[in-house]
Amino acid sequence: MMMNRRTFSAALVAGAAASLISTRSMAANSIAVKASNVVLVHGLFADGSCWSEVIARLQAAGINATAVQNPLTTLPEAVESAQHVLDRQDGPTVLVGHSFSGMIVTEAGVHPKVSALVYVAARAPDADEDYGALAKTFPTPPATAGIVFDGDEGRLSEEAFLRDFAGDLPEAKAKVLYAVQEPFHKALLIGRTTHAAWRSKPSYYAVSTEDRTINPDLERFMAKRMNAKTIELKASHLSLISHPDEITALILEAAGHHA
Repeated sequence: MMMNRRTFSAALVAGAAASLISTRSMAANSIAVKASNVVLVHGLFADGSCWSEVIARLQAAGINATAVQNPLTTLPEAVESAQHVLDRQDGPTVLVGHSFSGMIVTEAGVHPKVSALVYVAARAPDADEDYGALAKTFPTPPATAGIVFDGDEGRLSEEAFLRDFAGDLPEAKAKVLYAVQEPFHKALLIGRTTHAAWRSKPSYYAVSTEDRTINPDLERFMAKRMNAKTIELKASHLSLISHPDEITALILEAAGHHA
């Protein structure tokens, strides 16, 4: 069938639009690359040991898992710490971040060894986006009021930690986690990402529906914006500890494995 100029132009525009839609959706719809490495990054009020439950399950599945010890000083230094660990991996690697470390995943996720991204109740800004301004468009979560500062170092009060951060964990376990929380520097909070790796890498998101540290609707917004494969867990901010089986399964899916 012959195509006149008007029909051809319309087809060209439609094709271009489809191409744009396809590119935007590519991150979530791509088939997962088989990865044998997983790098996990912790956020504020924690250290690398918060991933212990997930790491044990990943290791049982034959995955090489490494937790980054996030310095919690500045965003560039935190990103650099993750990049050093990524450099040591021997092939495709899933990069996983909890809470604040979604900033690190978003920035460091452009690393050539990163095959997929997993966000666990995590920040997921766009490039050069003011995350604080974005967060303010949603109701402020209760944990924010529990942040206390000692000079330039911030941490959560014990009351806020137990109630708003680790609310679905046994109190005894939550108190141990509170005792090892790493203080963060104020300078960390002003950093902005210069990349948005989720725009080009397959992305996965675990929303915590009972989260009192990041607003669950903000989590849903960010997951939808990145077109991530999304699960919802009835969990506090620490779903990686209270629901390690589900978080591990999501990571294994991102790595091209079945739980």
